[in-house]
Amino acid sequence: MRSRLPLIAVTFAAGCASPGAAFDARDLGRPVDAAAPVSIPVAATPDSELSGAVATFAARVPVAQLGGTSSSAWLRADDRAMGSDETAAPAAEPGGGDEQELAKKLSNPIAALISIPFQSNWNSGMGPDGRGKQFVMNVQPVIPISLNEDWNMISRTIVPIIDQEDVVPGTGGQSGVGDITQSLFFSPKAPTESGWIWGVGPVFLIPTAENQYLGGDKWGTGPTAVFLKQEHGWTYGGLVNHVWSFAGGGASEVNRSFIQPFLSYTTPDVWTFSLNAESTYDWLEDDLAVPLNLAVAKLVRLGKLPVQFQFGVRYWAERSEFGAEGFGFRFSVTFLLPAGK
Repeated sequence: MRSRLPLIAVTFAAGCASPGAAFDARDLGRPVDAAAPVSIPVAATPDSELSGAVATFAARVPVAQLGGTSSSAWLRADDRAMGSDETAAPAAEPGGGDEQELAKKLSNPIAALISIPFQSNWNSGMGPDGRGKQFVMNVQPVIPISLNEDWNMISRTIVPIIDQEDVVPGTGGQSGVGDITQSLFFSPKAPTESGWIWGVGPVFLIPTAENQYLGGDKWGTGPTAVFLKQEHGWTYGGLVNHVWSFAGGGASEVNRSFIQPFLSYTTPDVWTFSLNAESTYDWLEDDLAVPLNLAVAKLVRLGKLPVQFQFGVRYWAERSEFGAEGFGFRFSVTFLLPAGK
């Protein structure tokens, strides 16, 4: 497995990173997807009825291998957060404006937009016998907050709602909320002179799982960062984070890296085609997972409300031990909400 570690650095892909909408603490008016959801291992508690090899398995199987930036969308609150001359053009507001500009902002993880994405993921081939199946819906509200004239803080919360069967041998199925991932990105409102947009901040793992097989029962934290550039309809960049556990009753410690290179292209008629890799590496187990995601999305309006629909397929180029394998699917609906004034 150690020989595969370079895959984390060299696997290239693309994807819609989500944007968000800002409200100013003073006037509710300004602004990060891009938090990559981290795979959360199921941990058997000390009083678990599992024993021997099954208990070891339960402490290591990832329950939510769905990657992280999922396509989020935000409503424009401050054009300066968009970066590059092309993306700094007057942005679309709900109910009118340039639809292509708004669609491009959906590919920017730290755009000044408010969004509520609902991302559904189907995985199979999980567990030691490959019979496990899993459905995960990520609810990912994105809220940008203006700190001052130059900086935004973008909050992205990922709440996984999980339904799985035969993932942990002998336990049947489980359903409920998994562990929450909370990311905060501090990002300049203006891009660099060369047009790059970036944001950095902390990521937190919060043990909210309703079942010992749906989360690791560990508190965790670490750094996260995103960087991207938008030009001529293209968006390309990457998102990274690393989480260490520091408290909690779970059997397994967390020491995990996430790397997501992404690429997308938005057409004049607001179709977006995206590719990304969501590589997760467990440093304690020397275990690597690399799902590749190919998706197509369309921005439409339901009345005056902008909504993006996305459908994608996933292929597990590298499977972690007991994790998903083969092909999977992703479907998401992202609602863009008006920014406060």
